Amino acid sequence: MIEIDDITKCYDGRTVVDHVTMTIEPRTLTVIVGTSGSGKTTLLRMINRLVEPTSGSIRLDGEDNHGMPGFELRRRIGYAIQGDGLFPHRTVAENIATVPQLLGWDGARIRAKVAELMQLFQLDPALFSTRFPHELSGGQQQRVGVARALAAEPNVLLMDEPFGALDPIIRAKAQADLLEIRKLLGTTIVLVTHDMSEAFNLADRIAVMDKGALVQYGAPVDLLKRPATEFVQAMIGLGERPFRLLAIESVATAVEPGAAEGEPLPQATSQRDALAHLLWTGRKAAPVADEAGGILGRVTLEELSRRAAGSP
Repeated sequence: MIEIDDITKCYDGRTVVDHVTMTIEPRTLTVIVGTSGSGKTTLLRMINRLVEPTSGSIRLDGEDNHGMPGFELRRRIGYAIQGDGLFPHRTVAENIATVPQLLGWDGARIRAKVAELMQLFQLDPALFSTRFPHELSGGQQQRVGVARALAAEPNVLLMDEPFGALDPIIRAKAQADLLEIRKLLGTTIVLVTHDMSEAFNLADRIAVMDKGALVQYGAPVDLLKRPATEFVQAMIGLGERPFRLLAIESVATAVEPGAAEGEPLPQATSQRDALAHLLWTGRKAAPVADEAGGILGRVTLEELSRRAAGSP
């Protein structure tokens, strides 16, 4: 658990983070959003003390983050940034091994962890271990950067615009990888972005910052249905609101009794994708199947349109 208690940061009399209080539950993915200069990156960097607060406190599992030297704290918290920040003259394996080496792990344990993470991120150790960052694609570099941040098995992973430099197709794959990694490892993730689509795609909870203040913090559906301020409403985008509502829930929650013709949709399909499928195929309904292939019922164009409109 990360408890941020009345945190403020000032530079030369200018407040960039203004009395922020929030609690981030374990094993969740929290996204901090806001426009440029809203204080989101400064807030993130105060968690691992790359930036020292002017006032307030931050506790990690009940322990004040000032209770240990900053360099030790940062070795315990994974940190991934836009453009990956890899060491250009180190191989992929050497980059991933950086923090375990600093922590004094023995060689066998380091090699095992590097191989495990490379396999997890679909980077065949036989092919990629000895390559250098410039020999990788942008998506591969980003995966190595996240693998390096996870190498010391941290409970917390901080990510600052990690996918901002990737093209849309690679970015979507990187986001899917992150969700899978979070599910497998149970890591608490805090991610900063200015991209609201990314926030709604990834987040368990979203923190919206404006001019240093935390203006709303809640589940994506709460922001969509009950935006706290006009700024939050503008960040969401009125035109995008129906599609964001559908994107955050699967068709499993929209299934109704009845039959429908055609190939069934997996129950994990987002309601947005189901709507797109029905519109594209010109159908009024589609069957929905569970993971074993059993038919749960159907989802209809009428029901998805009602949900997009935010009807109860």
